[in-house]
Amino acid sequence: MSIEIKVPVLPESVADATIATWHKQPGDFVERDENIVDLETDKVVLEVPAPADGFLKEIIQGEGETVLSNQVLAMFEEGEAPAEQSETENIETPVAKPAQSQAAATPVQTSKTNAATNTGASPSARKIMSENDIDASQVKGTGRSGRITKPDAMAVANTPSEERVPMSRLRQMVANRMIEAQSTAAMLTSFNEVDLQAVMDIRKKYKEEFIEKHGVKLGLMSFFVKAATEALKKFPIINAATEGTDIIYHKNHHIGIAVASPRGLVVPVLKYTDTMGLADIDGGIRDYAVAARDGKLAMDDLTGGTFTITNGGSFGSLMSTPILNSPQSAILGMHTIKQRPVVVDGEIIARPMMYIALTYDHRIIDGKDAVLFLVAIKDALEDPARMLLNL
Repeated sequence: MSIEIKVPVLPESVADATIATWHKQPGDFVERDENIVDLETDKVVLEVPAPADGFLKEIIQGEGETVLSNQVLAMFEEGEAPAEQSETENIETPVAKPAQSQAAATPVQTSKTNAATNTGASPSARKIMSENDIDASQVKGTGRSGRITKPDAMAVANTPSEERVPMSRLRQMVANRMIEAQSTAAMLTSFNEVDLQAVMDIRKKYKEEFIEKHGVKLGLMSFFVKAATEALKKFPIINAATEGTDIIYHKNHHIGIAVASPRGLVVPVLKYTDTMGLADIDGGIRDYAVAARDGKLAMDDLTGGTFTITNGGSFGSLMSTPILNSPQSAILGMHTIKQRPVVVDGEIIARPMMYIALTYDHRIIDGKDAVLFLVAIKDALEDPARMLLNL
């Protein structure tokens, strides 16, 4: 029985999808629920599975085509797997190569040898000439005494100096959102620094016990999510958004965590962080990181955020000014931890310090609130016991 393979119903926020990769070709046998094709949207990659055991009969929409909900992608024919061929049928009979083919190979080998042993060429030029079967007689040397240089060899090899590839749908969306944020918001960034000694001490002291009880590592990000959530409660305008001339105050705290994935930057959202403990937060971040790496994030994982945290410090960034994740009005930037001299109780000592940055929409968030928000995060992280005890 023939079956139409269609685009899944897309959410209202997703207008269309692009066919990224066909994993099967016409005539291929496919098992039930095996992925046939990947569809790329602005946010996630959707897999389209086989409805039953059978064969891909015809591909109607090729890779790179834009498709809509319920549009037919291919035709599928139910059926059983073909009987395995006998061992005798799979054995190939050796066939002697024609003498002409063997002879034809001789000039190529000779040209490679000539190129490789040419003493009138630089080592890098000889390498290019050898890889491209170029004889020294084909290259005009422009070096001293007619020596063949690398640019001389490259000119003959016509080695491409650049590669043009289309942006993925995800990267296009991220680019458009960033341009939109810069065009519509009055972005301003404020900075502070945090002494993370107390947090580091807690993580070190309870490291093994935490893993044993919760099955997840006690990470640094969970402390920042917890501190940001408590600070958002004190300064609800930071958790707000704009719509036209209205300010929308979000009552829930849904914090997005920027994650680098093979497809680009994604921001999965931890929902209701005000109800989560450190173990819940760390577990959620771990699961999202794995899903992002494997391309398994669902649409719901990436929607509904009210505030975002991005950690450029994981790549070594000392300081940066993050861009708003529209339509949110603020984003917190974490940075690398550096041992720096600070004054504690009148003495200069080394401490694990981090610069933190808050980029915010100055149209609705005043500088006072932005600065006090950062101070609230600083206070919570420098005395985490008060935060964890809800004091």
